[in-house]
Amino acid sequence: MRKIKYFVACIVILALMPSCHEHKTDDETAQIDSINSELNDSLATALAEKDSLMTLMNEIAEGMNQIKDMQDIVSAPNLNSETPDRKNQLRNDIVLIQQSIEQRKKRLAELEKRLKQSNNYNEEMRKTIENLKKQLENQQSTIDDLTKQLAAAHVQITALNNRVDSLNTVNTEVRQEKQKAQEETQRVTNEMNVCYYAIGSKKELKAHKIIESRFLRKTKIMEGDFEKSYFTKADKRTLNSIPLHAKKVEIMSKHPVGSYEIIESGDGKVLKITNPSRFWELSNFLVVKVN
Repeated sequence: MRKIKYFVACIVILALMPSCHEHKTDDETAQIDSINSELNDSLATALAEKDSLMTLMNEIAEGMNQIKDMQDIVSAPNLNSETPDRKNQLRNDIVLIQQSIEQRKKRLAELEKRLKQSNNYNEEMRKTIENLKKQLENQQSTIDDLTKQLAAAHVQITALNNRVDSLNTVNTEVRQEKQKAQEETQRVTNEMNVCYYAIGSKKELKAHKIIESRFLRKTKIMEGDFEKSYFTKADKRTLNSIPLHAKKVEIMSKHPVGSYEIIESGDGKVLKITNPSRFWELSNFLVVKVN
């Protein structure tokens, strides 16, 4: 700045000496042109350095606003409500701000070096540069803190996700075990409600070793391995009536009186089970002889 003031003074003196202008020599003209050129260069340099400082100050101020917004987002209540994609974006934004701070530090160092090598460096500029350095240091400290917070939140979120996954696995296993138990219970219940019935003539039932009759002896159901393939499999819970398709029928197996009835129906008779639990309590096999 002192050099600039010197050049300005020279121009003022030259402007107050009109007679000299009228009789200046070629050397004087060249000297004046040199002074003007040097002055213009110095002014341009000073203005450029001032503009660089102002631009850097604005960028740093804008960076402070970005970091302030980032602090609000990374605060615990807000961060927990963010989606995974948003958290990744926050990490990327912090990285970009970190890179911007490093770039501004380098630019400020280069600008300070140029100013110290010129005549434009004064106390006011020194204070400005020191203030910018402190702002950049504060930004760096804040970004480091935000990075730690985000990392801690990421670790916490990961731990919570692992816990949720573990609970989901346990719940899945519990559901599977419960389903298996229900299926086993259903299987046992179904087996307990299986019943069989066979309808046939005396000859047919004897041929399949279901009944036997000897001379002067009463016909009865055979014990043991009679042919189950001749029987029709059914469910006690849903078997309410059995068409017998015959006019004359005889129940050969043992079933409590009052738990069933035989009614007329069209061209034959029908066995109606009125009390299933009592009807099947003595045997799961029903044998009906028809003529």
